[in-house]
Amino acid sequence: MPRRHIFCRTLLALAACLVLTSAAPAASPRLTIIMPRGMQRGTEGVLTFSGSNLGDAEEVFFYSPGFEVSKVEPNGNSVKVTVKIAADCRLGEHVAQIRCKSGISDYRTFFVEALPAVAEKEPNSDFAAPQQIKLNVTVAGIVQNEDVDYYVIEAKKGQRISAEVLGMRLGNTLFDPYVAILDAKRFELSSGDDTPLVLQDCIASVVAPADGKYVIEVRESAYGGSGSSRYRLHVGTFPRPTAVFPPGGKLGEKIEVRFLGDPAGELKQTVTLPSEADSEFGLIASDAGGVAPTPNPFRLFEHGNAFEAEPNNSIAKATPVALPLAFNGIIAVAGDIDCFKFSAKKGQAFEVECYARRVRSALDSVMHLYYADGRAIASNDDSRGPDSYFRFNVPADGQYVVRVTDHLGRGGADFVYRVEFQTVKPRLSLSIPRVERYGQYRQQIYVARGNRFATLINASRANFGGELILDGKDLPRGITMHAEPMPANLSSMPVVFEAAADAPIAGKLIDFTVRHADEKQKISGSFANSADLIRGAPGQSIYKRKAVNRLAIAVVDELPFTLEIVEPKVPLVRNGSMQLKVIVKRKEGFTAAINVQLPFRPPGLNAASSVNIPANKNEVLYPINASGGAQIKKWRIYVLGSANVGGTAWVSSQLAPLEIAAPYVTFAMQRTSCEQGQETQIYCKLTQATAFDGDAKVQLLGLPPKVTAEVLAFNKEAKELVFNIKTDKTSPPGKYNNVFAQLTITQNGEPIVSRAGTTQLQLDKPLPPPPGKPAAKPKPKPAVAVKKQVPNQPKPKPLTRLQKLRLAAKQRAEAKAKEAAEE
Repeated sequence: MPRRHIFCRTLLALAACLVLTSAAPAASPRLTIIMPRGMQRGTEGVLTFSGSNLGDAEEVFFYSPGFEVSKVEPNGNSVKVTVKIAADCRLGEHVAQIRCKSGISDYRTFFVEALPAVAEKEPNSDFAAPQQIKLNVTVAGIVQNEDVDYYVIEAKKGQRISAEVLGMRLGNTLFDPYVAILDAKRFELSSGDDTPLVLQDCIASVVAPADGKYVIEVRESAYGGSGSSRYRLHVGTFPRPTAVFPPGGKLGEKIEVRFLGDPAGELKQTVTLPSEADSEFGLIASDAGGVAPTPNPFRLFEHGNAFEAEPNNSIAKATPVALPLAFNGIIAVAGDIDCFKFSAKKGQAFEVECYARRVRSALDSVMHLYYADGRAIASNDDSRGPDSYFRFNVPADGQYVVRVTDHLGRGGADFVYRVEFQTVKPRLSLSIPRVERYGQYRQQIYVARGNRFATLINASRANFGGELILDGKDLPRGITMHAEPMPANLSSMPVVFEAAADAPIAGKLIDFTVRHADEKQKISGSFANSADLIRGAPGQSIYKRKAVNRLAIAVVDELPFTLEIVEPKVPLVRNGSMQLKVIVKRKEGFTAAINVQLPFRPPGLNAASSVNIPANKNEVLYPINASGGAQIKKWRIYVLGSANVGGTAWVSSQLAPLEIAAPYVTFAMQRTSCEQGQETQIYCKLTQATAFDGDAKVQLLGLPPKVTAEVLAFNKEAKELVFNIKTDKTSPPGKYNNVFAQLTITQNGEPIVSRAGTTQLQLDKPLPPPPGKPAAKPKPKPAVAVKKQVPNQPKPKPLTRLQKLRLAAKQRAEAKAKEAAEE
């Protein structure tokens, strides 16, 4: 071969490699963990994001303010991020994820802390030789199997010692920690395992009874553990209240609250509440000893507060309050009952919510509603997990009483609660359905340059109905959104995002919103997503979940293929089928197989889960069909394709039109029967709903073996058809219930295929001859003179199944009568 040809082929091969490897580094990036699991606010440090396919990371998306990134250093499956955390950054849990040049990772959590961090140093598993630490630090440790970690601190008499452990809340693994504060003689002063405030995590707090050394013990509650059982132990003189009262307040209001459950006593603080709702808002307790490591959850409400006044443990002594204020109280002692009396007017409707465990109170509420004379109206225990809820439609003007107590009759200083009468209002939210059972895969939007990406968007409606419209506002530059209005009877819609060829490779977190199609309704909502971070026994229970309220979207590097649906020129009719043609345009050198899915299926549309475009091929036919009840409408659909480009990459087609229509022609088909070897007919009465040009073809399918029928043709004028059925002596006898007419009408050069009608064919064995008589021999047919056919003479109508049965019975009776006469 000439050297010039060898050189050209080498250049082509190199070019093909460049095409493939340009998208290869990080398709479908995944994030597993952020380390360290916490970082002190007001400092600068390095967070390491670890997972897979992170080699082309460019940016970190933080879901809350207070973070300034100065450097992003990707290295294969991890990314080192130099970040400065503001001194006033909110304490507690935060969320972040990585944007790469070729995708967006899952989101994960980490914690912003008030105290400097120190590392656990083994060996520290002997009470007599604990690791020495100072007060007011955070220890980053790991509990191995059967491991116990001991830390020693020095405290003065009267000084508060608080310990809080973050284990399960870190979202790493199923790790249930235990903590105890011991004196030098190993006497336990305070301990904690699971608590309402910190769930499966633990707290312990005590006022030092004397000057001296105190030991903090940390372990897994059942002496388990593993290399993944990480924890953050906050040890210091900070307050650690177990409840706040009242547990909620009015938006934008300045309010005094009491922190309860701290060993140093009740702590009062005055706070100004935010003016906008935040479902994860909490209050941080602080005093001269420091600030609590994590917040106490706090409800934000549009109305103010009313408070119980003891004694109010009966309907007769109920505390008078006025709606729409929230009713706040404490089930302070075992057996305590709180009653509130209020007025309401006929026709009012309320969602009555008791917030107790949802604000991390120890109370397991039971709530009752009565008329003022004591007649019961409603009651509830656990409609909201351990909390109570019911809807109250006021039956008449008058006074009513709400009664609250603990399910087990318990009580305590931190058994706080609040009852809110919320007006029944429309509620609307968006989400992306999961494609991974427990993960976040494809719950982000990343669109390749010059390409498309699509997803289903779910809408959750409550207390209203109607058509919805997505607002594609504030998208990254170069991205456009294509979406049809969501019909009132659907809760899912297809959305296609398209990026210009010159769109900047960049992204953002957006507030993705939706509104009612009728602007007068003034109903709107936004996107929210919830990720399960820890699941385990029993039954894959959720131990740690994290919700976010913004959508991650980005433009990513171009990919070596695009997809397109060849738009059908004919409708898909009910009880019909279609071969949807999908074509791929490949860049030179890209030959990989592509898997194609049809994620959105209008009501009544059925299809295979996926089809494959083989390697080196450029098209595939995707079989789809419509049921008899498919919703008639002009729909928009898309296909989603995936291929290996150094990781799985995703591309969608355009939103293509697909019309589902009523059948053009339907058949009413009579049942028929005959004996093996005989002929019969199936009579069909036609109902033509839509006119068509030319001839339609129809054939019988579902016939048994060795039974045949000719293919018939008819036009738009036809009213009836007759199929001549031929059987064989060896055709298997039986009742065949799924014989149907497949109709093909050609329009615009494309077929409209449908199942026009269904009938039953019964094949019988011939009757045996009477006993003692040989089988009758077939008689030769006499010569019959050929009659001249009369023009336009109508054909005789075939007998119905019932008429045939009656005729056969008559013939058998006549044969028996004849035999009897001959004998």
